[in-house]
Amino acid sequence: MRLWWILLASYVFYGWWDPRFLAIIMISTFMDFNFGKLIGATEDKSKRRTYLIFSMIMNLGFLGFFKYFNFFIDSFVSMMQAFGFNPSISTLQIMLPIGISFYTFQSLSYTIDIYRREIPVERDMLKFAAFIALFPQLVAGPIVRARDLLPQMETDKKFDWDNFNSGLGRILWGFFKKVAIADSLAPFVDQCWADPSKFSSSHLLIGVIFYSFQIYCDFSGYSDIAIGLARIMGYRFVENFKTPYFSQSFSEFWTRWHISLSSWLRDYLYIPLGGNRHGKVHTYKNNMITMLLGGLWHGANLAFIFWGFLHGVYLIIQRITTPIWRKFVQIVRMPAFLNSAICIVIVYALTVVAWIYFRSGSMGHSSFTVANSIIGRILSLEDFTWYSVLNKYQVLKGVFLLAIMLAVEITNQRVSWNVSQLQRPALRIALFVSVLWLIALFGTFSANSFIYFQF
Repeated sequence: MRLWWILLASYVFYGWWDPRFLAIIMISTFMDFNFGKLIGATEDKSKRRTYLIFSMIMNLGFLGFFKYFNFFIDSFVSMMQAFGFNPSISTLQIMLPIGISFYTFQSLSYTIDIYRREIPVERDMLKFAAFIALFPQLVAGPIVRARDLLPQMETDKKFDWDNFNSGLGRILWGFFKKVAIADSLAPFVDQCWADPSKFSSSHLLIGVIFYSFQIYCDFSGYSDIAIGLARIMGYRFVENFKTPYFSQSFSEFWTRWHISLSSWLRDYLYIPLGGNRHGKVHTYKNNMITMLLGGLWHGANLAFIFWGFLHGVYLIIQRITTPIWRKFVQIVRMPAFLNSAICIVIVYALTVVAWIYFRSGSMGHSSFTVANSIIGRILSLEDFTWYSVLNKYQVLKGVFLLAIMLAVEITNQRVSWNVSQLQRPALRIALFVSVLWLIALFGTFSANSFIYFQF
């Protein structure tokens, strides 16, 4: 009954937006459940590979049609026009099914793991369907793999106060990051991207810094809410963020940012391509392919692909320069804290540059123009005056809220991790009330959807 209730509630939740798209998730679930059984039932390598290929064609076919059909048609038309042809190909008005990027990768990981003999075949269709559709992570992750979640569905779940306390704390912390921080930063950020020519370089610099935290608080806030909801129900989801902006290298950044996606790309793309096992050139190539496809996963726009390209370049440059930097640090006897601080600042600054193109990716054909305009105006230092920007209420409010968030996360005192350890109920209540007060006082209640819903 528990699994039936989870499945029914999850399908109602998903279908509430548009019931037509329930057919896609149902088809993917049914087909991958049976492909998994077929792969597990034979030792013939060619047959197993054939079944896996069919599974990949189905999943990536759905994803490719709904997400990339118009992108490839428009790209083809642009290429033809560059050669002097003028084809009249009309594109379809295709609506992207919400969450398809997430549950497609989740379902694919199951058949791939069965093919690799890393997990047992799931024989219970109900359990598998509930695993795919479980509503907290369905529309924007984390991408929970079968090896992590299916075993948790073997046993009944009973109400547990520790789970409730820690889960509720995690949910509140997620809403604080989303409603109080991300949505408060959004209007300032939107102004900067709407018309960069209207603003000074200092204004735009604050805007791009705010965007880096807007997307972090928005997406990690969603992950916190999903993890908290699952915790209340008795399930454990993987962590999706671990203070990524304090990374000292780009390889470390990708072990802290959108961990469920970056680990998926590592295990199912980068390592099968050869990883770092076949020399430097092949390692650079594999890094670049992985990051380009990671960019394409985010959206059908050249700006997203360029964002992935930049991170590929960053990873390659890091591999080349790391030995040189380590020697330099030893020669000048640089203190460890200074070395760490310099690395953090460099990684963060270059990450922000990439975010400028990422944010511009939703602006269609003008995405590169807008991104280049923002970068150009910032580098020009035109009208660079901190006072004119920092005295604005929007900016002061954003800085204050970010200081609270960073203070909590830097000291590793995240609300959700510690609530269940507080022995006195009065302390738990005080903690909940404090976060609710911050949400009520600073929250922007304008029904802004989560940024990653578009992917």
